[in-house]
Amino acid sequence: MTTSTTPTTPTAQAITTPPNRLGQGELRRRVAVLLAEHPHEAFTPGEIARKLDRSAGAVGNALTTMVGRGQAEQVGEKPRRYRATPATTDATTALLTSARAANSTTPAPVRPTNVEVLRPADPTGNTGGAATGGPVVRPNGQTYHPRKLADLPDVAALQKLRAASIPALLYGPPGTGKTSLVEAAFSDLITVAGDGDTTVADFIGEYTQATGGGYEFVYGPLVTAMTEGRALLIDDATLISPKVLAVVYPAMDGRRQITVKAHKGETITAAPGFYVIAGHNPGVHGAVLTEALASRFAAQIRVSTDYDLAKKLAIEPRAVRVARNLARRQESGEIGWAPQLRELIAFQKIAGVLGPAAAVANLLGVAPEEDREVVAEALSAVYGRDITPLALGPQV
Repeated sequence: MTTSTTPTTPTAQAITTPPNRLGQGELRRRVAVLLAEHPHEAFTPGEIARKLDRSAGAVGNALTTMVGRGQAEQVGEKPRRYRATPATTDATTALLTSARAANSTTPAPVRPTNVEVLRPADPTGNTGGAATGGPVVRPNGQTYHPRKLADLPDVAALQKLRAASIPALLYGPPGTGKTSLVEAAFSDLITVAGDGDTTVADFIGEYTQATGGGYEFVYGPLVTAMTEGRALLIDDATLISPKVLAVVYPAMDGRRQITVKAHKGETITAAPGFYVIAGHNPGVHGAVLTEALASRFAAQIRVSTDYDLAKKLAIEPRAVRVARNLARRQESGEIGWAPQLRELIAFQKIAGVLGPAAAVANLLGVAPEEDREVVAEALSAVYGRDITPLALGPQV
């Protein structure tokens, strides 16, 4: 690895451009406070970013971390929206305590505040059951069950692609497990949650106010992944402006270098192990797979829901039958939506809390308006009764 400076230990640079840098966990605390103050509202990352005067990419990554910890709940896909959970208020106190403790110790080297980083024991990824196809524990503690890919467990296949420096693009409907697979494969993962508000600074970094005065350049997730030889997941890559995404391309080709124009024009060269993998949800509004993006990913892997796994997870068989039926109709182009594993897991949880009838009604309610009539017919055919979306009834 060679660089014109030492990017892993940035130093303060006296300049006249603002925005201030937040301490460790402070952005998540502020997001938690905002959600807790509006417990019945759901916000997009962009809406929260504007309220907090932060970048949408940073807020998106904070929300992803909070969802994994149960401190926020994602309630929409088009666009992604988030709202508070019972644990959100507790998170505001816990994160404040953590931030105060961090501020009382010797400052660590400056790291980007808009990514959650995971330190690996093995730089190629998460070992565990990867080679044998056994369950793999993700960083959030949830278990991932590998599937077959080219006669290998999918986790092991991705690790082989990384070892051979072959970038991979995972594509398929939301909720099919693309992010879960990548988290299971690479325990040194850094994630950028893409959307229409993602900027070059969300990848490269930007100048922020230093604690002792002046300003310093805080490196972004792309530079961190390159200098530390880590895996970088660009989630929802096709929602990011092609002009912004182009900043990653020189790091992916034979050059394996980028120039940080905002920071003295320094050159960053990727260390061994650096790897880029991306996620794409075809059909999602605003998702555009450009030729420039597609050409950078030699391996393009379709990810669909494993309905057999849904049965193994003891999800109600009739719900799985409806999902399979709708998936076939989706593939034929009759409808644009079908319940994926995410929706089926949510179905099972709701059934356990509110009862099976409510879970069935909610499954219809989460279907897009344009597909709801077909989904209602499929549910009624299996459950033998008319189904309407989950809604409030008469006064108790």
